[in-house]
Amino acid sequence: MSGSIKTFANDDAGFDTLLANLAEQAVDLIVMEATGGLESNLACALQAAGFAVAVINPRQARDFAKAMGYLAKTDRIDAKALAELAQVLARSPERDRVVTALPTPEQQALQALVARRRQLVAMQVAERQRLSVSHAAARKSIEAMIMAIRTQLDEVETELAKHIETHHAGLALRLSSVRGIGPTTVATLIAEVPELGQLSRREISALIGLAPFNRDSGQMRRKRAIFGGRGQVRRGLYMAALAAIRFNAVIKQFYDRLVSPGKPKKVAIVACMRKLLTILNAMVRTGKAWDDSLHTA
Repeated sequence: MSGSIKTFANDDAGFDTLLANLAEQAVDLIVMEATGGLESNLACALQAAGFAVAVINPRQARDFAKAMGYLAKTDRIDAKALAELAQVLARSPERDRVVTALPTPEQQALQALVARRRQLVAMQVAERQRLSVSHAAARKSIEAMIMAIRTQLDEVETELAKHIETHHAGLALRLSSVRGIGPTTVATLIAEVPELGQLSRREISALIGLAPFNRDSGQMRRKRAIFGGRGQVRRGLYMAALAAIRFNAVIKQFYDRLVSPGKPKKVAIVACMRKLLTILNAMVRTGKAWDDSLHTA
């Protein structure tokens, strides 16, 4: 295995060289780690060339490597472990579930705009925090930076709205019919959850990281907990759930029914997030807008 490990540049020339090498091989499945978006262009290039690609969470890859006895961590060891993981996944009956769907050019553009908005918001928060504790000598510079970020944020949000209106108007209208789901959450769901409407309620909850999993062993019974999934989507749904608890009669009734017997508020909020997600998933699947009568608990 060590002699077959090669390195390629993460650019168009590197992609072409890699594809030329893969053309000489019998490839059933390609597995790569999610690396904050650095893997996206390569994944799209491979899928466009007809290869099945699975982009997995780095923690899953590391857990597999440890299970195989690779306690050290280097690029060569990681490459070998990923190749072995690909062989396991390729033989699995659930193989098709791990294959990453190829985003359309419109989805790729939307994902880029959503990510850029998120970056600008983080920069704005950081500058405002600096302003609150800054010396008078630095305040003018910080205020100018905040104004510049605000200008860029306005431009990106305008571009986001225009893109959604052009390419996803019907879906956006359906999602925004839910009280508590604002434009930012709509954009995040369309960009980050292309599987919405294609999975069961349990599958979509697990995908986002809102499905509670058992942590039992022998006679020990621990509290179920959520983990993993798509953190950015989950954070958006958290804010949406807080708004829905206030302004959406169905979600408010559901929340009150949970907390009145004494369930912790944080647990009730997560349950509301999961209910919102499963309702949105059903709405997209059926092509129907929000209807209070269909979702009353």
